[in-house]
Amino acid sequence: MIPFIDIHCHLDYLQDPEGAIKRAKEAGVGVILTNGVSPITNRKGLALAKTHPEVKAALGFYPPDALEGFIFSEREFQEELAFIRANKKHIRAIGEVGMDFKDGKDRELQGRVFVAMITLAKELDVPLLIHTRKAEELVLGLLDREKPKKVILHCFCGKKALVKRASDAGYCFSVPTNIVRAENFQQLVEMVPMCQLFCETDSPYLSPFKERPNEPAFVVESYKKIAEIKKLDLIEVKNLIYQNYQRLF
Repeated sequence: MIPFIDIHCHLDYLQDPEGAIKRAKEAGVGVILTNGVSPITNRKGLALAKTHPEVKAALGFYPPDALEGFIFSEREFQEELAFIRANKKHIRAIGEVGMDFKDGKDRELQGRVFVAMITLAKELDVPLLIHTRKAEELVLGLLDREKPKKVILHCFCGKKALVKRASDAGYCFSVPTNIVRAENFQQLVEMVPMCQLFCETDSPYLSPFKERPNEPAFVVESYKKIAEIKKLDLIEVKNLIYQNYQRLF
């Protein structure tokens, strides 16, 4: 049976990741891509992937200073790149990486780190799962310059012109579960072909249900909304997204 896929979540941030994995399986979710953002979370995600067949690991390095208290040295960064390379056989993607200008800190450093992660993804021939908060245009410029082959823009909030630019470049988009009430993601789905769409929860964030933390089982809500917008059957949407997964991964 074709599974639902949560292409971007943070299992290690959940209070009960084991329970969340169980509930996801019961909901028909057969692929859960948990994303690391730091050395600690990379190792937690890798451990979950090694013990649960449904869980796949993406190892990444979140934009510097976007995580409170997250300070690193060049030596630590190079060690983490080496760790990711050493675990190539156990990972499916590089993520979560990107740029975050919410507070406008260390933009030059963020750019250097992001380019290094793009280079690593190209070296390992795996997809990039990219975060672009208030940095969409610059991120697209760097992607145009560095030319990675496999790009998924996570929770992309850029203007329509930037959505079109990214879509025309062949990049994919992962649609979060709060699409049920977020018009910008509904408009994105209207604009982007099915062959460039994935679904995500970004658990425990962006829940489709108010006052309930998000979890991978809820990714089905993204599928349902995409089916409604694209005027397709839910099974057809599930099959098409699975084809996208097979093509990129």
